[in-house]
Amino acid sequence: MLGDITVVKNIYIACGYTDMRKSIDGLATIVQESFGLDPFAPSLFLFCGKRRDRIKALLWEGDGFVLLYKRLENGNFKWPKSSEQVRELTMQEFKWLMEGLSVDQPKAIMFAKRGAFY
Repeated sequence: MLGDITVVKNIYIACGYTDMRKSIDGLATIVQESFGLDPFAPSLFLFCGKRRDRIKALLWEGDGFVLLYKRLENGNFKWPKSSEQVRELTMQEFKWLMEGLSVDQPKAIMFAKRGAFY
């Protein structure tokens, strides 16, 4: 199905800013060469420009790439400007981002990492 993101196993966000003039080939090259990830994996890759009012998402569907584009009419995305090149997001963090919230919610209860019992 065209742009069905329910099939993705991972969601990656390109921290900082990306040249929004890049097309599918340019974004796939960034994924492969800059991040060392496989653009053909069942993953969603998110990119944002300096104005932070539009994002591009790259998704491989098995028979070709889908380039999703979203432009906000008012407001902007709370895009991380951290020094990390690429960051993996949970589905909840992705929802926060799409709702105009920061992916780092200080009061949210996050999933705990598995530990050992003592």
